[in-house]
Amino acid sequence: MTKIVEVAAAVMLRADSREFLLAQRPEGKVYAGYWEFPGGKVEPGESVRDALIRELQEELGITVTACSPWLTRIFTYPHATVRLNFWRVTAWDGEIGITAPLEHSAVDWQQTGQAATVAPILPANDPILKALSLPTTMAITNAEREGTERQLERLEEALAAGLRLIQVRDKGWPQAQRLWFAEAVTRLARTHGALVVINDDEEIAHRVGADGLHLSAARLAACTERPDFSWVGASCHSADEIVRAGQLDLDYALLGPVLPTPTHPESAGLGWTEFSREIAGNTLPVLALGGMEKSMLAEAQDRGAHGIALMRGW
Repeated sequence: MTKIVEVAAAVMLRADSREFLLAQRPEGKVYAGYWEFPGGKVEPGESVRDALIRELQEELGITVTACSPWLTRIFTYPHATVRLNFWRVTAWDGEIGITAPLEHSAVDWQQTGQAATVAPILPANDPILKALSLPTTMAITNAEREGTERQLERLEEALAAGLRLIQVRDKGWPQAQRLWFAEAVTRLARTHGALVVINDDEEIAHRVGADGLHLSAARLAACTERPDFSWVGASCHSADEIVRAGQLDLDYALLGPVLPTPTHPESAGLGWTEFSREIAGNTLPVLALGGMEKSMLAEAQDRGAHGIALMRGW
């Protein structure tokens, strides 16, 4: 049986998550000169969180004051198989030595959502760089209930305020009406550089030039290979469905309902404790769905979510 080395990896974020830190491996180490997320091995009897805090103190000379779990990936290098436990680090005490880091040749702040300006980067980190570029708030359209004119007005307002990820749902409409609305949303999103995914309809996604496809839980269960889009995600209701999304190499998942919703007020939802348990060890970004409000983003991320998805209140 292959031994798996547990590693704590820090995704250090600043400037409203618009920048993240990469560190260069020093001479004398395996993959010397390669860039990676700072961190290191989890020692026997040590938690991932404790290892993360210790490693960043040793490597960068800082004391972590705010961090939360994010993604877990297993990767096999020629010399070892590692489980990379990626944690967001959003606050710390102390200054990072840009010119002389303690245990790296160099460090560099990179822009999320843009091509890295340093190379080479350890191959295990490619999907992590893409995950970092996924916006943390998804708006799910509900024009069937609210009306197309009001939805487009609200979307324009939200995009101007910073929204960068939209899922076009509205599955009850005739195909022609849904196509028209998807075209209108996509045109609007393009003026703000936002991503658009279409719920469960590959034809519409292709015709409007959407960035991707969002699979329903039923479609996810029937899927045998990843659809051919730049971004593909899925709605999930359990840890097993999130695992399935990861096996298909999807880019994100929604999990919910977390809290009661106006549509189903009688359902208590998963609750935050169960939500955290269901996404533990997830290999892809998970957004919390159901009863979400914009003010809950920090709470969701503290619980291990990448972000939140909202049908109302975006």
